[in-house]
Amino acid sequence: MSDGKVDRKSFLTTAAITSAGLVTGFPAILPSRAFAADTLKVGLNYEYTGVYASYAQSETRGALMAMDAWNARGGVMGGTKVETVQEDNNNNPGTAVEKARKLILVDKCPVQMGSISSAVSLSTSGACNALNVFYIASGGHADAVTGEKCEYSTFRTCHSTWMETHATGYSLVEKFGKKWYMIIPDYAFGHALQTGYHDVAKYTGINFVGEDLTPLGTTDFSPYLTKVLAAKPDLLIVLVQGDDFVNCLKQVHQYGLAGKLPVGGPQVELEAVWALPEEARVGFWGVEWYYKGASVIGNNNKLANDFIAAYRKKYGTPPTARSAFGYITMDRMLWAINQAKSTNAEKMAKALENAHFNSLFEGGGYYRGVDHQLMWPMWVASIRAKGTPHDQYDIFDVVDRREADFIEQKAAEKEKVCHFNWPT
Repeated sequence: MSDGKVDRKSFLTTAAITSAGLVTGFPAILPSRAFAADTLKVGLNYEYTGVYASYAQSETRGALMAMDAWNARGGVMGGTKVETVQEDNNNNPGTAVEKARKLILVDKCPVQMGSISSAVSLSTSGACNALNVFYIASGGHADAVTGEKCEYSTFRTCHSTWMETHATGYSLVEKFGKKWYMIIPDYAFGHALQTGYHDVAKYTGINFVGEDLTPLGTTDFSPYLTKVLAAKPDLLIVLVQGDDFVNCLKQVHQYGLAGKLPVGGPQVELEAVWALPEEARVGFWGVEWYYKGASVIGNNNKLANDFIAAYRKKYGTPPTARSAFGYITMDRMLWAINQAKSTNAEKMAKALENAHFNSLFEGGGYYRGVDHQLMWPMWVASIRAKGTPHDQYDIFDVVDRREADFIEQKAAEKEKVCHFNWPT
């Protein structure tokens, strides 16, 4: 990403690291530091081309801001500078495995982070684990990443699909009714969301009057939307993401569905909504992080406020949830290295498990020891198409907050499916 590097001068003062595992905040502006001869390389394995390219860009920007913040404080492990090596996996699980191995064996990256696609996250997790390399899945949501395909060396920052569906399902039923039609992306992420909403249906009585699986990269949703019109549901649930989401919502408007029935879903991305014309910006959605609102970032969260200000100054737009994923992932990875004084995957995992930290969201969180899932809240918001007079990008009205312990499967349930094979 040619515009990915963050100007260190844009960083603002914030709190320092604490011994209890709290987040390392933005540093004060510091003079140049002398680093140790060695450099720590972090591999970024992302979908820099294709339908998820804008999300990969946002996560990379957030990650580089966290990296530069650590470097401004003197690096990790007593003076080691951090750099990144970025590889494009082209949204292909096989390519992601090749790039993961290259980052490890050729580029000598002892740790790795990425990606957007759940299928890519799963393949990268397996490839890193095979070589005992620590990996944080920053943006792939499928439950399997921290479920039946979990690895001791893998952690996840974004919410699981279980968390997304259970954060939104009850609110959507209460607001709109129980007769649902779902448009689902036909890969791991979409299938996991479908499973999550089916679980919510057990407790709410949702009646699925249609469930269409759509190939990734679909441009014409008219065959599905025609069926939606005929089914007359209470609610159209849109599960597709990226460019597919943009195309689907545009056609929802073109077919006049937005004026005839509500639209919503488990998550919405600012990158996608900003790409929509105002008339197609509709719906009631799950939100993983937002740059405004006391229920999201709190009233006096200096770290979040400084991050948002520095990001807007650098890039001209506010940070998105993807930007937050990248920042949190890089920061926690470097914290684990610093805490373990090692890039050994087992030592890093033991350091990061259950270590509570304050961060870009109100209340703080931790990566749960049983499955390595980041436990943090989710929010529900409606879209405000035109933003506000003071901020054209401010398009969400956050109406609900759901805590992690309510929306994620209980630890006892996860123990049944997630079994770590620790090195002997």
